[in-house]
Amino acid sequence: MELKSFYIVRFPDCDPLAHLNNSRYLDYFLNAREDHLRENFDLRITDFLQQGMGWVVRQHEIQYLRPAVYNEKICITSQIIKLETSNLVVELKMFDEKEASLKAILWTHFTCIDPKTGKRKDHTPEFIELATRLGIGEVNMEAGITERVKALRSLA
Repeated sequence: MELKSFYIVRFPDCDPLAHLNNSRYLDYFLNAREDHLRENFDLRITDFLQQGMGWVVRQHEIQYLRPAVYNEKICITSQIIKLETSNLVVELKMFDEKEASLKAILWTHFTCIDPKTGKRKDHTPEFIELATRLGIGEVNMEAGITERVKALRSLA
């Protein structure tokens, strides 16, 4: 299931050209995913930590396509696109307010860990069931993020 929310690009997050700073895209994306889970499913990261499960970022794949600029209203979407025993991949996309122009896309690869030990652990059966129920987006990850961008642009 693809979730979405809207944000305003803030001045302190911009470079001297009034473009959203490249490093701040990650903050906007990760904050949006946390917001999506809380607002749509009443899920909080702290709930999972109390259950002995957390995630660390293993890898980011990002493409910057169009600038997000100061005071612009943007739309960020997120969805799980791959779920494995101890890993998952979340796709996040940033659009203009009308969702007509794709500004950036991020694939974040997370690894499940035990927060007490910091070591990799398998997702619980309950989490697998929850994630499956919430929906896994059908994305051809093997083709790569560049092909994903081409596919998304062909839909516009």
